[in-house]
Amino acid sequence: MLLPVIFGGVLGAGWLVLDQTRGQTYRHLRKLDMEGLRLKKLHGPFLFLLDKFEVGRRLPVLMFRMQHAIQKMYGIQHSGEKTMLYCAEMLTYSWLMLLVGCLLSLVGDIGLGGMVGGLALGVALPFALYKDLNTKVQRRDQDILMELPELLNRIVLLVGAGETVQRAIIHCVASQGERDHPLYNELRKTVGNWNNGYSFQQSFEQFSRRCGVQEVTIFTTTVLLNFRRGGGDFVLALRDLSHVLWEKRKAVSRAKGEQASSKLVFPMVLIFFSIVVMIGAPAFMMMNM
Repeated sequence: MLLPVIFGGVLGAGWLVLDQTRGQTYRHLRKLDMEGLRLKKLHGPFLFLLDKFEVGRRLPVLMFRMQHAIQKMYGIQHSGEKTMLYCAEMLTYSWLMLLVGCLLSLVGDIGLGGMVGGLALGVALPFALYKDLNTKVQRRDQDILMELPELLNRIVLLVGAGETVQRAIIHCVASQGERDHPLYNELRKTVGNWNNGYSFQQSFEQFSRRCGVQEVTIFTTTVLLNFRRGGGDFVLALRDLSHVLWEKRKAVSRAKGEQASSKLVFPMVLIFFSIVVMIGAPAFMMMNM
């Protein structure tokens, strides 16, 4: 029982020392707006450790992927700092799980099993957080891809009726009100850039970069190449792109349907075996009688 005491004491004392000596340097990062972080007050020592061991240089591929995902979810601004905060959140959960494991080893009758369980959770939770981030990004990309053909159809109709591309996009955004959708959230930022003096080309390129979806990049490239021409050529180019995007939307819908049906297989198997047991148990009981 001495090992959990020593290990837990080292974890707790080490965090206190680092928080008092180095944690103050990173207090300004707590002001960054980033949803999903619940343990910001505990991040200081882990941010110091991430800087000290130069995790970004030692694990460049992992950090690049994480930063790219965070840029999609939380914006390009301060994406490097937000990536460090997310890594610190992972380490904080691992530290807490190790402390909980040490406490369980002390108060329960499980011995070192508590420490082993805490270590297992401390390793598994960061992977779970990383996977959750990637799942959110995939869901966001799918939402954008599913809504993009609808937006393009509205733009084609409005441009065909005599509106400019810029006015058509503004009208599409206004018609959605305050709807919380990643595509329209990025378009609202684009409209705000127009109102602040950015050119149409600059704003649309930034819109494509923020979305980070290949189909949006094709859409913005088509618009930027053809919007100066106007007339029938522009509308025809948008209609051809709309047909391609609708096909991709159908493919995404089919993939979602297949995923949903595969998830139902296991519950259906459980229900089947439950019914078999319910029907077969009385028959076996009668045979034994």
